[in-house]
Amino acid sequence: MKQTTNSILMIRPVAFRMNEQTAVNNYYQKVIENLLPATVNAKAQEEFDVFVSKLRKVGVHVIVVDDTLEPSTPDSIFPNNWISFHENGDVTLYPMFAENRRLERREDILDILEDEGFVINEIMDYTSAEEDGFFLEGTGSIVLDRENGKAYCALSPRADEELFIEFCEDFEYNPILFEAFQTVGTERKLIYHTNVMMSVGETFAIICAESIDNKKERKIVLDSLRGDEKEIILITEEQVNNFAGNMLEVKGFDDKRYLVMSTSAYNSLTKKQIAQIEEHVTILSSSLDTIEACGGGSARCMMAEIFLPKK
Repeated sequence: MKQTTNSILMIRPVAFRMNEQTAVNNYYQKVIENLLPATVNAKAQEEFDVFVSKLRKVGVHVIVVDDTLEPSTPDSIFPNNWISFHENGDVTLYPMFAENRRLERREDILDILEDEGFVINEIMDYTSAEEDGFFLEGTGSIVLDRENGKAYCALSPRADEELFIEFCEDFEYNPILFEAFQTVGTERKLIYHTNVMMSVGETFAIICAESIDNKKERKIVLDSLRGDEKEIILITEEQVNNFAGNMLEVKGFDDKRYLVMSTSAYNSLTKKQIAQIEEHVTILSSSLDTIEACGGGSARCMMAEIFLPKK
């Protein structure tokens, strides 16, 4: 299986704002003082459009779908949490923690992808777990190493262990489970999404190992990455706060490899880290300040990778 793709789905926001339902366990969200909701949305749209334009310029195939005003879905800009697309033609739908995020699921998006020539064979639907209060938020909760058949998951209120194991059995991934923490005030609290603290590329992995407080778990994760001959690029918790873990490798023209990140993530990296990354890929960064502040997510969260076969 391929680790990276040239095709991604992105949802353009129409009423982007801070989602109070996700703020209860996403400690990266902030209220931007003195900005009207319309201004926040306009800034988010501007950041989104510039980001898409940069991706397309290097040859990434971006399918943009506009969000709808009704129902209200302030986090629709992060589609990778509710849907994933796989090489065997499967589409997976995931159970979401926030009730208003469940409204992001739209069947018409599948029609749009089929119109684009993608083949959809089966829909794997885990969403009934919501009724029992169990959640697994897509490639936010699960960081996939497709080539090596591994799935990494930092358990949290949004990533249930049993659901994750079920996903791994269904898709034949080897599960690697751990807990990752961040400092909030004086407490260590679980990081809400795995993809905030780690990113796995074809030949490298970026990870905040210091967020895995349990030394045994940390060793298992690092040994697993090293065993697959990934160069490990370590980032700090401070860099995670600037979304340096929330990156995604994609392919552009002629299969050229890019690592996509926000400007704040890039600015938080050291010269040494940048040099390490650039030995593998070309860096592509774009300013996502408003989206990061209000949404508590960054570049990786905005891109749902499409691995579906073409007709």
